Amino acid sequence: MNRYQNQSVVVIGMAKSGVAVAKLLHRFGANVVVNDKKAREEATGAEELEELGIPVICGYHPDDLIHPGISLVVKNPGIPYEAPPVAKAMELGIPVITEVELASQIAKAPIIGITGSNGKTTTTTLVGLILKEAGIEAMVGGNIGTVLCGLAEVAEPDQWLVAELSSFQLMGTREFRPHIGVLLNLYPAHLDYHHTMEEYLAAKCKLFANQTADDAAILPFDQPEVRGKCGELSARTYFFSKTQEVPRGAYVDQGMIVFVDGEGSREEIIAVKDITVPHVDNALAAIIVTRLAGADKQSIAQVLSTFPGVEHRMEFVATKNGVKYFNDSKATNPEAASRALQACKEPIVWICGGLDRGIDFRELVPVITGRVKAVVALGQTAPILLERAREAGIKEGIRVDTVEAAVLAASKFADAGDVVLLSPACASWDMFPSFEVRGSMFKDGVHRL
Repeated sequence: MNRYQNQSVVVIGMAKSGVAVAKLLHRFGANVVVNDKKAREEATGAEELEELGIPVICGYHPDDLIHPGISLVVKNPGIPYEAPPVAKAMELGIPVITEVELASQIAKAPIIGITGSNGKTTTTTLVGLILKEAGIEAMVGGNIGTVLCGLAEVAEPDQWLVAELSSFQLMGTREFRPHIGVLLNLYPAHLDYHHTMEEYLAAKCKLFANQTADDAAILPFDQPEVRGKCGELSARTYFFSKTQEVPRGAYVDQGMIVFVDGEGSREEIIAVKDITVPHVDNALAAIIVTRLAGADKQSIAQVLSTFPGVEHRMEFVATKNGVKYFNDSKATNPEAASRALQACKEPIVWICGGLDRGIDFRELVPVITGRVKAVVALGQTAPILLERAREAGIKEGIRVDTVEAAVLAASKFADAGDVVLLSPACASWDMFPSFEVRGSMFKDGVHRL
């Protein structure tokens, strides 16, 4: 990576990715400065970086941090482009990237990139498990687990790098090129960051921007507006569908999941009734990815029929007094919550609410009508969600201030044979540092009942 030798680089935002990037660029000979608006005592990793001789500035963004002598800015994905140092860098024409761009520059191993509004973690986890079952070397990271540039530095050419990628990460890419790219779906989300659906989709589609005919792009056939807006792709295109046959990819045919390579080969992989994956489209996408990566049919079927699920994603917590409790804290938008609600066959006591992003939630009214018996709402969106519940004819509803109170209230609404479902339809940041914290508090509350 001689391109960074003696170059001045500013890393904005620490967290795991910022610390990893700073250390990596330092090893490449760059003159790195790290800046984080958090107070020093909250900036985990600052002391470690300073011991390496990397300057760390905490608590504010200095006015002179960004100047024409800076060659590159690497920002934490969650920092908006309107943040003063980022905006100044862009005004000066300084490249602004995220950590995954750096990972792609150093990776010797081919990358599998997986993105979408919903289902990224489940699909990424599935792909990693199937490749392992098939005896194919793979490392899983990105937006989950290990920072991607840390994996890219050690992965060998005969391994796969399987990466969950957010729109925030992809928006900061320039040369990033996965050998296999997957866009699972697209629904309104993160519009407080991206501002418009067009910008949000453009960030997702950067996954395919640098692919060639030697690469593969995997798209949802059941969302024609998404695949249409991706435009003409250079990569070989595969599709997945729950509702109809596709020319190349995976689909459901009379209860059986089928893979077709587009050249006359047709394989029946597994019956839908035999999979333990919460959402069939995640399984379909994983099948295409792993078949292209060399996994055999038997390994794919084995994992799909035994997959234990992922924490905070339709995670079964416990049965209390005949009531089943499920933690779906990762459902941070209405579409994700809709999928979870429709997956439950029993009467539901729904715990919902969180950060207000200006969504009206009207699309959930037909979903909860006749399916949800009571609503327990918390967070900034509690009033509007309770209003939608009333529109759906749900007579039982209450607003609470804590997750613990939500669990207790839901337990009083629920009868034996019901389901209590935490599926917030909102991000967690109005009350919690992450959806993981929210989900863990829910599980703790359930176990204390």
